[in-house]
Parts: sequence; structure tokens; C-alpha cells
Amino acid sequence: MPLDIVEHLHAEVIRALEELKAKDITALDVRGKTTIADFIIIASGTSTRHVKSVSDEVIKYAKKIGVMPLGVEGQREAEWVLVDLGDIVVHVMLPRVREFYGLERLWTAGADEFSEAASA
Repeated sequence: MPLDIVEHLHAEVIRALEELKAKDITALDVRGKTTIADFIIIASGTSTRHVKSVSDEVIKYAKKIGVMPLGVEGQREAEWVLVDLGDIVVHVMLPRVREFYGLERLWTAGADEFSEAASA
């Protein structure tokens, strides 16, 4: 996707998450760490119903700007829903699931060493 579309999609995803009151929204720039996406956005829902509603809203906002999800996983159980929008992957999770898997720690592990090595 062109950068301006990715930036617009990023803003729309954040707007969708905020619209439905998702908690603890975190956007991680993973460019240079992986080829699966440029950004990973993680948010929490307060219940399975909330997680499903938030993920549905993300999908609705993406479609509104012409981006169709490549895949959506976990909507039935709705403890952790992954929405793959290509250059942006969105995870909406229950807090206990989010804590258990620690995606933020996974994607930021070694970031300090990486930035120190790059500046040396």
C-alpha cells in the first residue's frame, strides 16, 4: 500500500478503537523488524462482546476507506480478535489474554540494543 493510504488507514483504525472505547491502545511501528506488516495495533476490550464490537468497528472503518481485511481470526470466541489489514495488523484482546501473550514485549524486545547498535 502507498504510504499515504497506510497513514490514513492507521488513523482510521485508531479512530475506530477510540469510538468504541477500546482500552490501552498501543501502536507499534514494526518496519524493519518484520515483513508481515508496518504497524501492529493492540487494544483491549472489557468483555468478549466488547472485543467483538471493537473489531467489527475496525473492519467497518477500514472498508469505508476501501481497505478490505485480508483475514479476521477469533471472532467466535472473541477473547482475542486479529484483523489483518495488510500493512496494519490489529489485535483486540481481553486484558488477561493480552497480559498472558505480551505482544508489546515481544515486538519491543531488543529495541534498545537495536537502536544502540544502529547509532554506533
